[in-house]
Amino acid sequence: MGANMSAGESDTDPPLQPRLGDIPESCIASVLMYLDPPEICKLARLNRAFRGASEADFIWELKLPTNYRYIMEKVFDEETMLKLGKKDVYARLCRPISFDNGTKEIWLHKSTGGVCLAISSKALRITGIDDRRYWNRISTEESRFQRVAYLQQIWWLQVDGEFEFQFPPGTYSLFFRLQLGRSSKRLGRRFCNHEHVHGWDIKPVKFELTTSDGQHAVSQCYLDNPGNWVQYHAGDFVVKSTNALVNIKFSLTQIDCTHTKGGLCVDSVFILPTSVGK
Repeated sequence: MGANMSAGESDTDPPLQPRLGDIPESCIASVLMYLDPPEICKLARLNRAFRGASEADFIWELKLPTNYRYIMEKVFDEETMLKLGKKDVYARLCRPISFDNGTKEIWLHKSTGGVCLAISSKALRITGIDDRRYWNRISTEESRFQRVAYLQQIWWLQVDGEFEFQFPPGTYSLFFRLQLGRSSKRLGRRFCNHEHVHGWDIKPVKFELTTSDGQHAVSQCYLDNPGNWVQYHAGDFVVKSTNALVNIKFSLTQIDCTHTKGGLCVDSVFILPTSVGK
């Protein structure tokens, strides 16, 4: 009788409901491929199946920029390139990595996979940089490169740069990161010395960029906001080809010799996807 009762109870038990963990990893991965990287990483914490699916190479191949192999060759050694899965490549590239003897950095925007670049003042051609009457290299924690070029006073301001890179297709913006005044710390508090700041309200500074395929942009503005780092927009350029090297020349000038100017920190140049930079 007891056996019959058990059998009867078994017959009336509701069927087991499917759980998230029962979904095949291949099906989960097919959904994850349409999500942004931060969303994929959040869902990977749900359970083992989602975590396993989130490791699929084909998902992260789609998130990486089309030129990711070109980037890897610049910043990774051959052994690292061979052992990393695509998710690991994406994660590594989302952290700034220096190259060209530490004068440049590259990283991916975490949400979009857009390629971002920074070029140190060390990699720029600055008129008079070797004359300590005009310029000094100073250390600061406020620069990703730990050093900036500081202008005390000059008549002819000219900062030029040139960079060649294989960009993924898209629209990019170029910025100069500048600050009026020399910042430091006293007793743990930030302090900015404006002693040498002068001459920037008389004539605007000219920013210019040209590309090897004939694009040209010019902008002008007065430098202001002493004591704060400002990214001054020099211009935009468009990359249409997937595998072509693009050569970019850019400059910052104020060459009106009727007056001196000084107190300027030149940190770096940023090249960012326009959607990120603005």
